[in-house]
Amino acid sequence: MERGSPESFTRMGTLGIEEECFVVDERGRPTSGTDELVYEHDPPELLEERLDHELFKFVIETQTPLIEDPGGAREALLDVREALVEHAREHGFEIAAAGLHPLAKWRELEHAEKPRYRSQLERIQYPQHRNTTAGVHVHVGVDDADKAVWIANELRWYVPVMLALSANSPYWNGFDTGLESARAKIFEALPNTGMPTCFEDFEAFDTFERRMLETESINDRGELWYDVRPHTGHGTVEIRTPDGQADPDVVLAFVEYSHALVEALAEEYEDGAPGHQHRRELLDENKWRAIRHGHDASFIARDLEGTVDLGELVDRECERLGIDGIKRVYERESGASRQRRLRETEGVDALCESLLLQTE
Repeated sequence: MERGSPESFTRMGTLGIEEECFVVDERGRPTSGTDELVYEHDPPELLEERLDHELFKFVIETQTPLIEDPGGAREALLDVREALVEHAREHGFEIAAAGLHPLAKWRELEHAEKPRYRSQLERIQYPQHRNTTAGVHVHVGVDDADKAVWIANELRWYVPVMLALSANSPYWNGFDTGLESARAKIFEALPNTGMPTCFEDFEAFDTFERRMLETESINDRGELWYDVRPHTGHGTVEIRTPDGQADPDVVLAFVEYSHALVEALAEEYEDGAPGHQHRRELLDENKWRAIRHGHDASFIARDLEGTVDLGELVDRECERLGIDGIKRVYERESGASRQRRLRETEGVDALCESLLLQTE
């Protein structure tokens, strides 16, 4: 039973980026390709030990090497993307990214053979059978286990903000859901997902993780799929909320924001700030607003007094943290709006083409 450790939390501010993407054919349509790309052919050297697949044979996952300095995030992300696209093309595939592929119909797509996923399919049934989702996960290193848990608690309020900005999955199973991020709602059907509760300290989180393993509620700690979590193996706080993105600039905006937030919250922790023990129900409401309204969302404020529009919040955060990426994301057309516009005005071919992974 693999367990993490408080000893893992040794370094502040390192980064790692995980991206889940879709294996598609030359027309941008979902196709089962991960056997060829993960098992049957050796990946490029950069992707060794950093390339895997998800539940479906059309969902592939990459990880960047450890990024020591946030200034290296762009190069690291683009290098991994280039290696993945090149690897895919060598074997007749393309790579696309969004929270959900608009044309993916889960009943028509193959599940992976990996024992871990076969076990999940058997245990979880329908919610996992239909789980064609793809997201972006950002790891930020934290140098103390209790600090990491405190930061993860505080990040819960910010998770819906990132989800709203990233909303890029209006279509599921071929139809328009009326949501901006259907991925988030579909993924929440799985156990141990969504908004976590507040944990008092690392010991409380560790006890919870151990209990889930001992009671066979989960098979490994990686099955705690919450929107934000302390990662007891990597020694990071992991933010798991954004939808997948074809455009690297959008991903890098979330990396910049995640890093700045963690650094700022670490300072608050060190200054003895009491923290916000927000009720999960109020945070769930904010997440629902992000899912439903995307860039047009307003949120229950962090002090719980009134609401704040996403645009105002973005301005405030950029000024407070000295960042600008999320402002550029907010000011452009949202991923969900773009998908709808392209499908309506140019058709599904243009929509599929727009989701192809960009490498510059």
